[in-house]
Amino acid sequence: MNLTTKIEDWADSHHPAWIDYIRIALGLFILYKGILFISNTEALLQTANNVDLAFFNMALAHYVAFAHLVGGILIAFGLLTRFAVLFQLPILFFAVFFVNINQGFLSVSNNLEFEISILVLALLITFLVYGSGKFSVDHWMKEHPNA
Repeated sequence: MNLTTKIEDWADSHHPAWIDYIRIALGLFILYKGILFISNTEALLQTANNVDLAFFNMALAHYVAFAHLVGGILIAFGLLTRFAVLFQLPILFFAVFFVNINQGFLSVSNNLEFEISILVLALLITFLVYGSGKFSVDHWMKEHPNA
């Protein structure tokens, strides 16, 4: 039994039901942020310019928007949750350690973006370990393989 299977078995046996509601809220929040990125790509490009990624600005904007839109839906429904989380982690890691850290913790100027980014990063790591849970499409598909 490899490490991934052991972690998955442990997470399935120790998965409280209330955490599924947090997963759904996290997915909807990430979807909301994706919609904001789509509606205001200039702000995302300006943020990327501040970090000196001039060559990758447009690719970065498309990756962030697509990953948030699709990943938010997948996380909210509990479909391929760990896979969707893996695509979100680089975005949130970048947001926490390169974009928002310059403004400081509990700064008035950034409207708590740094704290929200840290919270979302922590929740993504949590769902990378815990997975989808019982209130998810993954669980339903596992219970009804022929449907």
